[in-house]
Formats: sequence, C-alpha cells, structure tokens
Amino acid sequence: MLSFCTQIALLAILGLCLATRVEVNWDVGYVTVNRDGHYTKRAIGVNGRLPVPPVYINRGDTLVLRVYNSLDVPTAIHAHGLFHNGTAYNDGAGMITQCGIPPGTEYTYEITPEQDGTYWLHGHYNGQNADGLRTPFIIRETEPIAAYDDEYLFYLEDSYELGFQEQMETVLQPYSKFPPTPSFPYALINGYNGNHTKPIKFVPGKKYRLRVINIGTTEWFRFSLPGHQMQIIEVEGVRSVPHPVNVLNLGPGQRYSVLVEAKDTVEFNYIYNATIYANFVPFVKNQNPRQYFGSVEYRPGAPVVTPAVTADNEMDWFQDIEIQAHDQMPLLDHVNKKIELHFENKRLNDGVVYSILDGVPYKTPKVPTLFSAITMGNLSVDPTVYGTQTRAHILDHMDVVEIELHNNGFLDHTFHLHGHNFQIVEYGPVEGVVPRGLVPTKLRKALGSPIRRDTLMVKASSYIKIRFVADNPGAWVFHCHIDVHFHRGLGITFIEAPLVLQKTTRIPKVLSDMCLRQGIPASGNGVGKHGYDLSGMDPIPFCENLPVNQTFDKFPHCNIAPS
Repeated sequence: MLSFCTQIALLAILGLCLATRVEVNWDVGYVTVNRDGHYTKRAIGVNGRLPVPPVYINRGDTLVLRVYNSLDVPTAIHAHGLFHNGTAYNDGAGMITQCGIPPGTEYTYEITPEQDGTYWLHGHYNGQNADGLRTPFIIRETEPIAAYDDEYLFYLEDSYELGFQEQMETVLQPYSKFPPTPSFPYALINGYNGNHTKPIKFVPGKKYRLRVINIGTTEWFRFSLPGHQMQIIEVEGVRSVPHPVNVLNLGPGQRYSVLVEAKDTVEFNYIYNATIYANFVPFVKNQNPRQYFGSVEYRPGAPVVTPAVTADNEMDWFQDIEIQAHDQMPLLDHVNKKIELHFENKRLNDGVVYSILDGVPYKTPKVPTLFSAITMGNLSVDPTVYGTQTRAHILDHMDVVEIELHNNGFLDHTFHLHGHNFQIVEYGPVEGVVPRGLVPTKLRKALGSPIRRDTLMVKASSYIKIRFVADNPGAWVFHCHIDVHFHRGLGITFIEAPLVLQKTTRIPKVLSDMCLRQGIPASGNGVGKHGYDLSGMDPIPFCENLPVNQTFDKFPHCNIAPS
C-alpha cells in the first residue's frame, strides 16, 4: 500500500494537469450551541452547524467560496495568511478591502493561491471570528515537505460565556474599570470540549505530520506530546529546516506543522496536552491555566503512560527567530523604509480605554481603504486622504520594509500582517522600567535564513523587528490578533504602491455595488469625497499621557481633535 505521503504526491502531480475548482457553499447564520460543555449561547455558524468544517484544496486549485449572508448584519471572510497578489479585493477585511456582504445577499471569493501549507478562514467583520465563524484552510503541497505516513489536524479555540459584541459593550463603556474583570475561557480542540476529542492513532515506526493552529480569539495555547519528540517542519505556510522542540507555544492566529515519529512498540498508549492560558489575567488554579488531554493510541486498551506535564522552566522552549527557512532565503538587507511603532493603552477624553499603536486608535474609514487607493489618483500617495484613524503608511513598490514594534505594556500580543509574510529579524527588551514579575525578551538577532511567517508574538516590555519586501500592491492592515484589542484600536494600514495598484487592479463591479447597496461610497477619500475634503469624519478622541487608571472624579478636561 502506498504511504500517505506518496498518495499526496501522486494526487498533487495529477492536480498539476487537472487543477480543479473546489466549490464550497457557506450559508452564514446564527446557531445556538454548547460546544464547551458549560455555556449555551448564540454563535455564528455555517449551514446551520458549528464547528465549521475545515476546507482542503491542492496547490493550483481554485477555491470557489460562495458566501450567503443569513445574518442581520454584514459579514466578510478573510483567508488568514494568503497574499492575494493582484486580487487584494478578495482579502476579506471588512471596510479595508471590501464592504461587508449585506444581509440576504451573497458574494463568491475565487482564490487561486500560489502558496501551500496551513492557513485558516475566519470572519473579518465586527469580530465575527470570535463568535465561531472560523475554520482551518489547508493547501496541500505539490511535493511533500517531509516523508510522513499520515497527518492529523489540531485546531484550538478559546470559548467564552459572552458573545463578542457583549464583551465589547463592556470594554468600550466610558470610565469602565481597566483592566476589565478577568474571564476564564474553556478550550475547544477540533471544535468541541478539549477533553472529549477522539484519540489519534499511531502505528509503530511510522511518521506523522501534526498541523496545529490557534484559531482562538484571545488566549495562548501550549501543545505537547509527552514522551515524543516533535520537529517543526512548517511555520505558517513556509517550510522550515527541521527544528526539534517538545512544546509549541501558539498565540492567536499562529500555526505550525510538526513531524513526530511513533514509538516502536504497542505496549503503551500516551497522551497529548493542550494548555490554554494568558499572562494578562490572574493565575487561578484550574482556570488559568487550564489543561486538556487527549489520547495517542497505539493499541486499544493498552495502559496509558501519563508523564507529568513538564514545568515551564524545564521545557525546551524555542523562539521563532531560531528557526531557519528551508529555501535558504537570506536575511533581507538594504532596508529602504523603517517604521517604528509603539503601542500602549490610554484612557482618552471620551472616557474609553483604547489600545493605540501609532498615536491614535485605529478605526475603519467610511470607504474601504483599498477603494480609496485605487480611485484617488495621484493623491493616493498622501496618507492624509485615507483619514486620520486609518493610520495609513505609504510603501513604495519593492521597498525593503523594516517594522520595529515596541510593546510598552504588560501584556503579550500577536500581530498579523495581511498580504505578506515577513522575516523575524530581532527581539529585545524595551527601555525603561519593567513591571514587577515580567521578564522581557533577551536581545536576539537573526542569523542565516530566518523563517518567514505572517503572525508574530511580541512579549510584554519587549520589541521585535520584522522585514518584508513591498511586492504586493494593495491596502493591507497590520493589527493585533487579540480581537478585543484590534476593535479597541490596535492596528494600522499599509498602502502599498498605490500608483502601481491603480494600473494593475480593478474593483469588481459586484463589490462596488455591494457598497452602494448599503449607502457606502465606492470611491473617493476616507469619507467618500474628493480631494482633501474630509468633512463628516468622526471626531478623534485624544488625551496626552493620561493614566488608564485615572478615576472619573479626577478626569482632566481634554478636547476632541477636529475632524
């Protein structure tokens, strides 16, 4: 019998001659579910069910994702990690690359990725990702990236009692407590309570590829197979030099493939462990962290070896800056564009605590940013026309861009860059006082051929440098992938080669009509007007250096910046 890897290779070779259109129909609507065994709540599912089934295609195939919106609000679907080079309007970022799909209508995303590996699909409109609209998206390679016999998929989620909009009503309440009262989510593995997942079956001597994805909203996961050695072979669609590790640490949006060799005997069964945790809520026994266990079955009924989960200080931790890319792409140098960003939380004059990345909290404009970039002619190279809260940065075509991202706060964050992946170049501690109990990242610089990924983690009181080539004209958002933080303002937009974009990309009429049907302009500046006329823009809250713990009775007077 042919091995799994050989079967995949033969299918992929056949696919080169017979690339197919893989049609997937999604009717996005509300469902009532209790997936974690604790909370029954309204969520967002597909075709009347949740979890949403994973989507598989082969490299070279075209995914035809037909989305009908049965919600009472707009929706949009983002393929997390795909570049959409030449079709930026299919990135699915609501009010950045498209208007939302109105209720009672449909839109078809046609995606032919020149990529392969481990990705995911999720709602990118008003936090619908957090309410369940998410699933893995696997693009099989034309050639196996390693020799293995079978593969398993683990997608990990956090499950909260409240829906996303309910959470945001509390978070954005003026003069509310900050940090807010902590909540302790449960974990889902492959869509259900993490302790109720089916066993994975190992055969002695065989090798297995495990794809592990954190498709959650807020919390981190540690994933391990005690008693087995894992080797990282893929990071977010990029093949790596095999990198041994005994635990994966995944923030929201991050993905890995690891290779695991089975034991040579069926004498025992084993466990795998997924631990959900966050460093920004208090440690509470059996709540933060929470541990979940599943079975690695060699023989039904065999005794189970349950080694103690290794303590943090004994774990073989790794930093992604250590991982080398298999294609040996060298470290990018000759940087043309440097952007330094600092983020922090501030309570502004409207009483709301915002997460601020670039001086002002991010807010989507009244016209999708991509539409402005394409329709504003020569003015498209001026960030002013996109509106102040869009936080637009203009990138020239083929610039080598370096972003230096400073986390001046006490929380870890993950950030996702749409339209690109990037090299991890450097980690280090930020200057200044480090809060008690925090250990900032030690200075580390990349060597050789650093791995590329699309979702980074920057630890509290630390900074990170990343580099990429601006080779994909479009409007690409760079944002925290903790959903509450993004919707509290933690994001910016890169307007990449807008004059090139105008020559190479046309917005499909169906997308323009989608905006007009909702009373949203499909052209013009950030408010849909000509030139620099930004009248009608929402007022911008601001207040310099106001402590987030300032009480209401001591709240100083701050003016709202003119629109």
